[in-house]
Amino acid sequence: MTIGVALLSIATGLVSTGLGGTGGSGGLYGGFVPQIVRTTASYTGTIVGFLLLVTAIGLRRGFRSAWYASTVLVLLAAMHGILQSTPYSLFLVVGSLATLPLLIRHRHRFERPIEPTTTQIAAAAAVVGSQLYGTIGAYALRGYFDGIDGNDAIFEAFYFTVVTASTVGYGDIQPTRPFAQAFGMTVIVLGTGSFAVALGVLFTPIVENSFSSALGRTTNANIELMEDHILVLGYGQLLTEWILDELTSGDDYVLVIDDDSLVEQLRSKKRNVIHGDPTDEELLERVGIDRAQSVLVATDDDADDALTVLTARQLNPDVRIVAGANDHENVKKFRRAGADIVVSPAFVGRMLVKAALGGEHVEELAEQLAGDRTNRTLDDF
Repeated sequence: MTIGVALLSIATGLVSTGLGGTGGSGGLYGGFVPQIVRTTASYTGTIVGFLLLVTAIGLRRGFRSAWYASTVLVLLAAMHGILQSTPYSLFLVVGSLATLPLLIRHRHRFERPIEPTTTQIAAAAAVVGSQLYGTIGAYALRGYFDGIDGNDAIFEAFYFTVVTASTVGYGDIQPTRPFAQAFGMTVIVLGTGSFAVALGVLFTPIVENSFSSALGRTTNANIELMEDHILVLGYGQLLTEWILDELTSGDDYVLVIDDDSLVEQLRSKKRNVIHGDPTDEELLERVGIDRAQSVLVATDDDADDALTVLTARQLNPDVRIVAGANDHENVKKFRRAGADIVVSPAFVGRMLVKAALGGEHVEELAEQLAGDRTNRTLDDF
């Protein structure tokens, strides 16, 4: 629906622009909306449509900020449809008003935060900084430019900066002194450089995703040849990364994660990652759970981990399953689900501290850390 509103906004904006922003004789509302307003709404409505296309991409990825932006832009699209005052813009108004309740109703589906990288932040800062540099500098030197004067000087300075940085160079604003010409050259260098960096930051992830997809297909082919490998199902900040560092010494392993951004981060670290649901039986069979030496399940969600352990045990009754329990009370549940060994980091830490303080015998500590399901003491062995 959001994409439909975006396309309608672009189409009605272009049609209204083609009509000269008049919408017929006096507009749809008989001249109630001034012509200058209708003309302006024709241009800005097209811009709103393109912005909606961008936010629609964010909605597909579940970003919360994209939901906020889309809600505002849909309202703006409806307002533009009214202000354009053409028969065609009625479709835009109706479509926008129909889309808004759907966005509000499904708002809970868009909870993913945007976490820009340092490179992305630096690229955005470079673009903004170059534009500020050019605008403020051109305004300060307006006496040395032909075309920057009057009440619109600040806007004309910004216009000069954008036109110069984009290398369009209409020539309607020209420096009249060598110093102003030198300033214009710096605007060209800084402006084009910052835009080039920003475009690189924008398109590099797209190219990397394409390569990652190709590498993923290669990895899947290699998995078919793996035997006695380790399956790491899911990812947890506390245990998984440390364990992966230990596994990279030579052990064959496959990491299965259902998180796009995390998959890309781990692939950049040369991790052997497959994107998918760790509880998907077909996927687990594809990554060779029937040939695996052992399975590790240690994410930050015990409920999801228990389901993953249960699925893995059903697919391979003989595989060794090691699980990490965030809550020590869930250790027995993991046992019942099929885990052979359950490690509770919080419990281990607590017991080690207690032992260090002299409150536990070593034998008793070892028994509790091992979590012996038969409740036998070490002397019984």
